[in-house]
Amino acid sequence: MLNEQQVRELVASHGAAVNEGRSIKQLIADGAVPRLRGCTVLEGKVSDSVFGDALKTRAGKPIRLMFRNNRISTHDENRGKIPFKDQVLAFNHDHMLRLVKSVLGSSQFEIPGLSPASTVIPAENVKLLMVENVLRLYMAESTTSTSLYQHWLAAKKAGQTTLDYAGHRLEVAGLQANGRLPYVMDTPSTKDKVDRTTDADALIRDGACTKDQYIQIRNASVMAFGIVTQYLAQKRMILVDTKTEHGVNAEGKIVAADELYTMDSSRFWAMNEDGSVVTRDGKPVSFSKEFARGMVKEKGQQFSTEQANEIAVRYIQGLQHLTGEAFKPDLRPREKRIIESTNLILDSLLG
Repeated sequence: MLNEQQVRELVASHGAAVNEGRSIKQLIADGAVPRLRGCTVLEGKVSDSVFGDALKTRAGKPIRLMFRNNRISTHDENRGKIPFKDQVLAFNHDHMLRLVKSVLGSSQFEIPGLSPASTVIPAENVKLLMVENVLRLYMAESTTSTSLYQHWLAAKKAGQTTLDYAGHRLEVAGLQANGRLPYVMDTPSTKDKVDRTTDADALIRDGACTKDQYIQIRNASVMAFGIVTQYLAQKRMILVDTKTEHGVNAEGKIVAADELYTMDSSRFWAMNEDGSVVTRDGKPVSFSKEFARGMVKEKGQQFSTEQANEIAVRYIQGLQHLTGEAFKPDLRPREKRIIESTNLILDSLLG
């Protein structure tokens, strides 16, 4: 395991270099990946997707290649690049996927020889359901407008005794900041440019999914939440909340369609031997993107090099704590890693 000094030295020495390189959109335009010429490129918050009519497996399944990048987004705004974030979250996702794949399914293809930390993720281009499935066991303090915490603060300020949130009715006095909720709550949100917390009935009414689809997503997700909670207890960690996305594959099955239980999509807190939350200065010791959210002080803010490096250190430390394995960075140029992984995937899927 890398100790804190080694992690800081790694980030300081190689942080700038691992962020350099052309985007996949530019690589395709420059002819660096000829087999992707003519494909559609969608640039997202933290990953870019590539797909096209001609991009299909030998069995005829449509392919979507997801290129994880180092960008970090908070409050629906891009804040810049974080060294090693792409590799850390790729390995984080792969590790957790192995725990819950039997329950949630997956759109990903397994490619022999592809590194678990590969930032190019090969998947079936499933029909996405326009739902972000969010499960919560604690009411974490949060600055995001969709959070239960912000809704609770507003309810207290208004003098309300009860709070209706995503189809759940809660007693305002029975909640506390960073406190445990009475049960694992499903609190879905819309999958829009700006996410909006809603309830299952509204999602079904608006056509985001059917009732049966929502029930299946919720039940499978609650089972996966329990599996991950038990795993994390062995690591002295608490699963606070998580967000998953889902789609329908060629066989008509609902499968997980994006990252699972990563430090970007979930909150993990350190746990004492008695199961209580470890705190520092009155706040939970956290392994999640919430640390970065707390650095944002103004609209449009971009993280400085010092801030980006500090966030990178936290991500690497969190990964080691989560997996129990030492972080092994791939220091090859980013473009080389992307091109070689893409060609390996295409060789395997296209022949």
